[in-house]
Amino acid sequence: MPSDYVGPPGDYNMTYPGDGESEAYCQMMMSSPNPPPVDQLPWFCICHHCKGSYGPKGDQGDRGLPGIPGSPGRRGMTGSRGQPGFVGRSGIKGQKGDEGLKGERGVEGFLGPKGARGFKGDKGDRGGEGLPGDQGPKGDDGLCPESCEATQGPPGPQGLSGAAGSRGMPGLTGSTGAKGPKGDTGTMGTPGTPGSVGEKGDQGAKGACDCQDGQPGGQGQKGDQGVQGDQGQTGSVGQKGSLGEKGDLGPMGIMGPPGPCMPIIQSAFSVGLTESFPPPSTPVVFSQVFYNVQGHYDPTTGIYTAPINGTYIFSYHLTVFKRVLKVGIFHNFQPVVKTTSTIELGTTAHELILHLNRGDRVWLMVKDDTTNGMHAGGEMASTFSGFLLHPDRCDMALSRDSPPPVPTGTYVWGNGTSSTVAPTTGN
Repeated sequence: MPSDYVGPPGDYNMTYPGDGESEAYCQMMMSSPNPPPVDQLPWFCICHHCKGSYGPKGDQGDRGLPGIPGSPGRRGMTGSRGQPGFVGRSGIKGQKGDEGLKGERGVEGFLGPKGARGFKGDKGDRGGEGLPGDQGPKGDDGLCPESCEATQGPPGPQGLSGAAGSRGMPGLTGSTGAKGPKGDTGTMGTPGTPGSVGEKGDQGAKGACDCQDGQPGGQGQKGDQGVQGDQGQTGSVGQKGSLGEKGDLGPMGIMGPPGPCMPIIQSAFSVGLTESFPPPSTPVVFSQVFYNVQGHYDPTTGIYTAPINGTYIFSYHLTVFKRVLKVGIFHNFQPVVKTTSTIELGTTAHELILHLNRGDRVWLMVKDDTTNGMHAGGEMASTFSGFLLHPDRCDMALSRDSPPPVPTGTYVWGNGTSSTVAPTTGN
């Protein structure tokens, strides 16, 4: 029997297993303690032992009467999973079915929520002129008044304004009016400027001498002051006198009051580092100048010199790379602030306000070679900046001494050790 044989009606989608599998399955069912009756055995268990050839298929018999329902059998053991059957060929596409009838109307659904208010529509066109209406009914007859005297009725509504009339012709020229009364007297004007002094007259002729000794006259009045004479010529320079002896030194005078405020000046700088890991125990040289118009910072030594007594602001932003960085701001060889950055790739920054006298010097310095991670590169910058915030006021005590000399000495980092610093020349 072929392996793709389909069983009789009722065993839908059931394929006939191979000879070895069917024999083992049927043998297992027949050797069970409660074997199933013959009518409940699979058809291939019955036909498996049939001998002889198969005849042609007979006609389908009449449907028999329904039998008495049997008692439910015990649930059999789950058989082994059979081999998958072959996939059949695709059937021919069937013809399109007839169009179905229209279904009945469904139940009316729930009323939906009220929609949003729509936009205002455009103004419609003006409608055509309507036909005249029918004439109204005749009114009632009026009553005759008690007296025939006319009575004034209430004023009617104001009529529409008429069109503007054309412009009238110009009127005739009127006659000349009578002469008006005399006006009031005006105010008196300002006095004029005085005239210039006249020229001096010529001297009169000398009178004739017919003199006689008369009695002395009385004292005359004091005459007017005469005209100033011309300046005389400068006299010759006299001879130089001999040099006198030097006088004794006088006592020191009392200190005078404070002078005017120191002149308002500007001072600022901003510089950058060009070489990484600068040497310790010496000012760090920031040789890249961004701003140093006044020249108070020396790019060859890394030292800033205060030009005036006042308040100053200093700041630095340094890149740390590969090492720990310990750096400090020094004021005349004394560390003012010190910072330590333990990050081997990052930045450190600080800002400080100091009061400096004229000639004081400020710079940056690293502690030693092992804690010198200050770095500079194309993508990593280290900068040092400062500027004068404002000079001292007049009421503050100012130094009357000359600027101090270039400082020399040692600096103490703060951990009990000191390093000697060579003299450095500022600007």
